Amino acid sequence: MERESMEFDVVIVGGGPSGLSAAIRLMQLAQDKGEELLVGVLEKGSEIGAHILSGAVVDPKALNELIPDWKDKGAPMGVEVSDNQHWVLSETGKTNVPHALLPPILSNKGMYTLSLGNLTRWLAEQAEAMGVEVLPGFAAAEILYHEDGRVKGVATGDMGIGKDGEKKASYTPGYELHAKYTLFAEGVRGSLSKEIIEHFDLRAGREPQVYGIGIKELWDIDPAKHKPGLVIHSQGWPIDDAKGGGFIYHQENNQVALGFVVNLNYKNPYLSPFDEMQRWKTHPAIREMLEGGRRVSYGARAINQGGLQSVPKLSFPGGALIGCSAGFVNVPRIKGTHNAMKTGMLAAETVFEALAAGSDGSASLEGYEQAFENSWVYKDLHKVRNFGPGWGKFGNNLGTIYGGLEMWLQSLGLGFLMPWTLKHGGKDHEATGKAKDYAPIDYPKPDGVISFDKLSSVFLSNTNHEEDQPAHLTLKDDSVPVAVNLADYAGPEQRFCPAGVYEFVGEGADVRLQINAQNCVHCKTCDIKDTTQNIHWVVPEGGGGPNYPNM
Repeated sequence: MERESMEFDVVIVGGGPSGLSAAIRLMQLAQDKGEELLVGVLEKGSEIGAHILSGAVVDPKALNELIPDWKDKGAPMGVEVSDNQHWVLSETGKTNVPHALLPPILSNKGMYTLSLGNLTRWLAEQAEAMGVEVLPGFAAAEILYHEDGRVKGVATGDMGIGKDGEKKASYTPGYELHAKYTLFAEGVRGSLSKEIIEHFDLRAGREPQVYGIGIKELWDIDPAKHKPGLVIHSQGWPIDDAKGGGFIYHQENNQVALGFVVNLNYKNPYLSPFDEMQRWKTHPAIREMLEGGRRVSYGARAINQGGLQSVPKLSFPGGALIGCSAGFVNVPRIKGTHNAMKTGMLAAETVFEALAAGSDGSASLEGYEQAFENSWVYKDLHKVRNFGPGWGKFGNNLGTIYGGLEMWLQSLGLGFLMPWTLKHGGKDHEATGKAKDYAPIDYPKPDGVISFDKLSSVFLSNTNHEEDQPAHLTLKDDSVPVAVNLADYAGPEQRFCPAGVYEFVGEGADVRLQINAQNCVHCKTCDIKDTTQNIHWVVPEGGGGPNYPNM
């Protein structure tokens, strides 16, 4: 059976904030000029928002530009931040840093805490009302190229193929989506974006991307303890040599979003980000807030943390990278949605200009790169470019002081006193140390009230994959997990995965790595942190993965 094809002017891979913002901006420009435009948005989740996970405290700056009357149109922006606190934790105590000491850059005045998934669903409604073809449940699995090397579009994965690679009775070939321009908005470590970056060498002369893993839970708490708009960030306990921290956001309807981020350049192979998050919740100040409440959802997602230095070249023949496919997170502000949306809008404006001039897709989109460099997104990232590398270079305490000093100088207009740009210390997987140099970490047993195990957590993510399909977590060499990862590093994949996907089973000569792909929440941590880079993440059948209702 040959694949059918669909023709578009623009295909956008990924139905998140950046992809949908690009689609809306394209249609706005077309309507202003009285032109027709065919725009398609592919989303691998079962519905728009199913795979969206963020804290989230959102800066509305980009939304104000894209849809100025968003309040009148009922955008689900949650509650405005009313109180901003920063805690430094010890094992049993906390210090609440006075707000006046925090750099103004870190202020959350005028920000909103909300479900990013719900906002994304609303953006999809706006896009569809303008004529955008939104296609959830279709996973882009292959990049298509013209004979001259330009990107031609993408193809969705075949459906109905069994684990053995044979076609089942339900087999349906994938669709080809052809476009003059293709925008990749897959989010962090997108499988096709990763291929595009390598294929066109878009990181040449740029720093490697570095990442964190964010693990999040949503709780219904005692109404007497709920303070709508309260935003808390924490650093310190429980992590030592690793870097990261926690967040607690009091949102609507007596719900609290809380989570923990661990930078993936940690050294100790025995460290488990999931268990660090569970231990963090047992801190007296956090436990007291959660007692009497109920955990209702769970998820995890990798986070771009490279900042400005790690943004690759943004355009290539036939398309561009937008949003977290490129990486525009402002790490100290812990915000990226506004930048993701704005870069989608900037790319859309460049694409529309090319199409309006009659381009068949052969015209360059390098104007998008120039637009980015002249935008407030660039300024946003440039001000904090040294925070992440400084933290890595000087450690948690000195790094925090250095970062705070630089952000204060930026806020006072004295950033020129620190004109240098620090570099990252290499790729995250290269940081992992040998097991012989570290002691195992004794994590407390989950109590089932405040702290939990991985499998009960995955259950709350509503994750589902068709079991009789080729594994989307593939190994380049089946012998490496036991011969190298387990032998030298004590099998870190069984700890860095927050969903219990990887486990070593058997004993002695019969030990092997078992991959429970049905548990995968699509966080991409394995693709990033695997010490030998032997794990390769590809998309499963469309619609597979988590189904986050309110994350």
